[in-house]
Amino acid sequence: MATGRSPRTLGDRGGHFTVVDPSTGEAFDEAPDRRPEELDAAVDRAHAAWHGWRADPVARKAALLAAADAVDAAAAALAPLLTREQGKPLTESHAEVARTAARLRYFAELDPGTQPIADGRPVHSRLRWRPIGPVAAIVPWNFPLQLASAKFAPALAAGNTIVLKPSPFTPLATRMLGSVLTGALPDGVLTILTGREPLGARLASHPGIRHVSFTGSAATGRAVAAGAAATLARVTLELGGNDAAVLLDDVDVEEIADRLFWAAFRNCGQVCMAVKRVYAPARLYPRVVDALAHRANTTAVGPGLDPASRIGPVNNAPQLARVEHHTARALADGGRAVAGGHRLDRPGYFFAPTILADVPADSPVVTEEQFGPVLPVLPYDSLDEAVRAANGTGFGLGGSVWGTDLDRAAAVADRLECGTAWINHHAELSLAQPFAGAKDSGVGVAGGPWGLYGNLRPFVVHRPQEA
Repeated sequence: MATGRSPRTLGDRGGHFTVVDPSTGEAFDEAPDRRPEELDAAVDRAHAAWHGWRADPVARKAALLAAADAVDAAAAALAPLLTREQGKPLTESHAEVARTAARLRYFAELDPGTQPIADGRPVHSRLRWRPIGPVAAIVPWNFPLQLASAKFAPALAAGNTIVLKPSPFTPLATRMLGSVLTGALPDGVLTILTGREPLGARLASHPGIRHVSFTGSAATGRAVAAGAAATLARVTLELGGNDAAVLLDDVDVEEIADRLFWAAFRNCGQVCMAVKRVYAPARLYPRVVDALAHRANTTAVGPGLDPASRIGPVNNAPQLARVEHHTARALADGGRAVAGGHRLDRPGYFFAPTILADVPADSPVVTEEQFGPVLPVLPYDSLDEAVRAANGTGFGLGGSVWGTDLDRAAAVADRLECGTAWINHHAELSLAQPFAGAKDSGVGVAGGPWGLYGNLRPFVVHRPQEA
């Protein structure tokens, strides 16, 4: 399988749009704003490349391993650019680049194989797995590289080709990633296509796409699914979460406070499976609020390129406005900001790490996904009440239970209506495990072998037994 010199970003033709550094609020670069005919060309190239890419699994594995090595080698350039456009601390950007390479290696080693089917009939029936064709990947701005690789690594390993659209808020590191992978992957196998809407809608409904993998809001996910339905393309939708952490009455507050805080505030709270609500027993409620507020008040907030910063800015102006609105509404509803509660008086999209107490259970900061550095803490009187509240939103991505009695905590975790439940930690996933949500948190499965099979279709061959 020969590799070619192909610009994965199709060349800088057409218009451009600006990219803002969230630590300053100022534009610092631009990216191409692709036109519909360029989308058509990208999908055509993906179709042309698919036939060779799917035909040689040995060469495919070698290419993906070479791609992983190329990502590792480019980390010193990728990570600072990712921080510049996304805002997260540089250490987190380096971790994201490393995770991207690790995911390529993981999926390169997976082999769906061929399985016999024993059904009692006098035939040899064998199940094989075949790639489905060009895949569209639409990626959000909170983890641009990590979520891109979560889509393209299993799709490419399965023998499919990819047309990937990053968020217009964070296109630059993804474009650089495409350039890095050019030397390892054949022409047309992975194409990065930047642009503003309606580019994503056109990609999701393109007749040449056979699978649409999307991460973003539930509202946009429904629109993506409707667009894909026109061509009967398969969809995988990861649509966010409003994860609850339930603290039991035997929890050691000081022992778990750091883990609980960072489960909520990593990447400035812009994590789909971050803790976004905490339910604490009424007896322990003041201690939990105080412990979290202390950490919020003493954690360094600043530009991601500053080594002293632990929390960076909110990524973009619309999201900052949403965080401000939800916080103001919670305070108007009678809540108290025991830490933060306001935008920081400095350039950029900085919001003080915020702990909210006494917030009504029906306030939007509790019932919706705030997706920022704001955490409401709510008291409960009975465990049944806490479980009902944890399950009481339309989301079901993840949840966690915190306590000393692990058997009791596990029994409570079994009652949570979500795709993943953790005990005494949160938002930690291995590459080998499935990642899926319940209710409005999504459709389909990512991660592990399940992520690979989501990019394949079964093909059964029946052969008569020899006489």
